[in-house]
Amino acid sequence: MSADKHLQSWQERFEMAEAMQPLLGKLYRNQGVEVVVYGRPLLNASTIDIIKAHRLVRHHVGEKLRLRDSLPFIEALTRLAVKQCKVDIGKIAVNYWREYQDVSQLDAYMSDVLASAINDNNDDEAKDVVLYGFGRIGRLLARLLIERSGVSNKLRLRAIVLRGGRKGDLEKRASLLRRDSVHGPFNGSVSVDEENNAIIANGTYIQIIYANSPDEIDYTQYGIAEALIVDNTGIWKDEAGLGLHLKSKGAAKVLLTAPGKGKIKNIVYGVNEADILSEDTIISAASCTTNAITPVLKAVNDEYGIINGHVETIHSYTNDQNLIDNYHKADRRGRSAPLNMVITETGAAQAVAKALPELEGKLTGNAIRVPTPNVSMAIINLNLNVATDKADINDYLRNKALHSELQNQIDFTGSTEIVSSDLVGSRYAGVLDSQATIAEGKRAILYVWYDNEFGYSCQVVGVMQKMLALNYQSLPHL
Repeated sequence: MSADKHLQSWQERFEMAEAMQPLLGKLYRNQGVEVVVYGRPLLNASTIDIIKAHRLVRHHVGEKLRLRDSLPFIEALTRLAVKQCKVDIGKIAVNYWREYQDVSQLDAYMSDVLASAINDNNDDEAKDVVLYGFGRIGRLLARLLIERSGVSNKLRLRAIVLRGGRKGDLEKRASLLRRDSVHGPFNGSVSVDEENNAIIANGTYIQIIYANSPDEIDYTQYGIAEALIVDNTGIWKDEAGLGLHLKSKGAAKVLLTAPGKGKIKNIVYGVNEADILSEDTIISAASCTTNAITPVLKAVNDEYGIINGHVETIHSYTNDQNLIDNYHKADRRGRSAPLNMVITETGAAQAVAKALPELEGKLTGNAIRVPTPNVSMAIINLNLNVATDKADINDYLRNKALHSELQNQIDFTGSTEIVSSDLVGSRYAGVLDSQATIAEGKRAILYVWYDNEFGYSCQVVGVMQKMLALNYQSLPHL
């Protein structure tokens, strides 16, 4: 192909991606339909991101998906009365073109595949959400909730609760939302309403409330009712502490973004969210590491059976560590986080049993904090009931990542060059590094990357939807 033809081909793809963008926006805003390509979201995606999402299809199925071959399916979506669902247009298009030679059957095919979401009379009312705390996870949850703005959005971020309230605090909080050293700038517009103590982000009006205790707030005075309070502080982890939130007027349920203690249900979305009952008022979304490893462990246990194993976590440092050597109540964590690898304990391996009871007592775990600000890795060393090898277990896990109930939790990479910074912004609970897999006989060692901030926040949003009984199908069905 000549140089001019390469440029012409690129130009055609670019124009196709540009043609998709307004359709994708309208589908979400008007119908609540989120379009993805083999799990890669196209909502608010740039033209380059749309092109890259299509290029990655070849790595999954061994064949290209051209933009000109997927655009007709997006156009067909706009003609169908589809509501409140996630549609993987990549999988639908690949399956269609394997069976048909032209678009003559396209509308009928789409109607059949999306039948469960067409003319769906799902009239769920929008639910109020309050973020209690606005640290690393709180700000990423805010980004995720705001990017889904629109009349069809059923998760409405109504307020953020903070301590303090000193002069200049509001602008500083807004600035931290606008800019992030790890995750980059906020995709949109952020302004401050000083008079009313509010932040307006992409048209979402967010009331800022200053309080020193969860039980001293009257949310109803801000028009907030039956709200889900998402506690990002990590201060309270048991029923007694988290129950303080429920004493505030307008609060109905509480979600903790950390492992819960006592009888609190620890939920890993995609694995045991069915355990959430309508009467549950306090739920934990477990830890980032538990979310990363549990889906992979479930997949492996279902196929091969796990006798026992050990999980070693190579974890980026967090803000509970010190920048320079100073006092810390925990062992070793007082030493400078940017300068040291720090051995520390983790309960993530044992916590897996709260989501997967069949692994009770079978796993041990430890952690090493390392001098990177985000993205971590779990090294899962397992003894299995059934023998396997690298090719076999990788093929199995690739299929689980693409075509199973865990497709939104497990991602799969075959790259020999991927490093931790490449995974910043990953929306998956964990990403299996297949090139690093070691398997022989009844022993397997799996390497799972995870964005311990953003990937975990995506899991938290899933738990939020389940707690609020918001039905959101993923299509096509498996």
